[in-house]
Amino acid sequence: METVALVALTLLLGVLVALVAFAVGKRKEELQETAEQTSVSAGNAAKAPVSKKQNKLDKHRGRKEKTSQHNFSHPLLASSLKGHGSYVTCLDFSSNGKYLASCSEDRTVRLWNTKDFLDREHKYLRANVELDHATLVRFSPDSRAFITWLANEDTMRVYKMSKKDDGTMGFKAAPKDFPIKHKAEIINIGVAENGKFIMSAYSDTTIHIWDLKGQILASINTNQMINAYVAISPCGRFVASCGFTPDVKVWEVCFSKNGEFKEVTRAFELKGHSAGMRAFAFSNDSNKMVTLSKDGTWKSWNTNVEYKKQQDPYLLKTVKCSSSDGSLVAMSPDGRVVAISNGCNVAMYNVSSGALEERFLSVHCIQIEDLRFDTTGRYLASCGDKAIRVFHNAPGYRATIQDMQDMLKKAQNEGMKLRLEKQISEAQRALKTVLSARVS
Repeated sequence: METVALVALTLLLGVLVALVAFAVGKRKEELQETAEQTSVSAGNAAKAPVSKKQNKLDKHRGRKEKTSQHNFSHPLLASSLKGHGSYVTCLDFSSNGKYLASCSEDRTVRLWNTKDFLDREHKYLRANVELDHATLVRFSPDSRAFITWLANEDTMRVYKMSKKDDGTMGFKAAPKDFPIKHKAEIINIGVAENGKFIMSAYSDTTIHIWDLKGQILASINTNQMINAYVAISPCGRFVASCGFTPDVKVWEVCFSKNGEFKEVTRAFELKGHSAGMRAFAFSNDSNKMVTLSKDGTWKSWNTNVEYKKQQDPYLLKTVKCSSSDGSLVAMSPDGRVVAISNGCNVAMYNVSSGALEERFLSVHCIQIEDLRFDTTGRYLASCGDKAIRVFHNAPGYRATIQDMQDMLKKAQNEGMKLRLEKQISEAQRALKTVLSARVS
């Protein structure tokens, strides 16, 4: 009897073990199948083309995940302009020096008064972008209007400043936006300082030259595989581009004496880097340029040459620096200082010596979107998160003092010596004031 019971118990245990083994094996198969499906789905997602609007949504979503408040301080910080409800994407100083324009994902363009930079309160005029938001903004030469690039409509819109009935300033959009003429992603727009044309540049190899009424005058194929950066020179004569190739190409936009458009011709090229380009910048008189490359250097150039007689620009200085994808470069109006962004950081160099003068770390909580000097050369502004940082251009003061001291040593006229000594003294006092300033 006991033997029969023992046999039955053994059989029961065997059945239980078999059932457990079957269940475990089945679960492993299910898990493996799920993993394979996930892998296939991920692979298909990776292969699927991502639309331009999806890229915009992903970028916007990534920004939303960033902290909404980023604290930054530095002895040379003149002010932090706060007021935008979302990330600031572009900056531009008016040629009369009175305004700084900023556009944001909050569907506004704001014009800040530069004379308030050192005050606690920062005044601004606000223009609403209906049913869209601007990613780029540029002033007209008379500083009474500005153009924007609309993120969703993929075109340009003009806004004009005007006085309201109550005496305050307001903005009115032009009746029609510019026509859509290209489908590639926009990288920059610009208005020539002479008021003769508008430029739009795209991420492929295309640049459009427009008249002020929205008609295309000419199109340029840069033949650089991609356009990394494109800009109009401050003098309004040239359009320059850089991209995959290790050079910067410069074209002249030609008009007749009576103002009629003639043609776009190649002016000159800046050659000498050993890798693709990131960005470039002009001095205010367009007689100097700075180029930033993936080869780990920036170069300064004398571009005041007779290019129509095949004279090439002169290389002045090559300086090692740190940069990355998305890095920007700005040159002070007098050509004495270069500023370079690298992620969230900014470095300032003396152009003549190539010396690193200042370094600002973690200026914004995300990559810097724009970097530029004001027209007086007193300030350097950057944007990236919701705040705009405005720095004193202390390296500019130092470079000016050094240049005038060198001139003083060579001066032979007593009147010239007295004027230089006075200017040096004034610049030294201004620098001392800047270095003693603090922003909380």
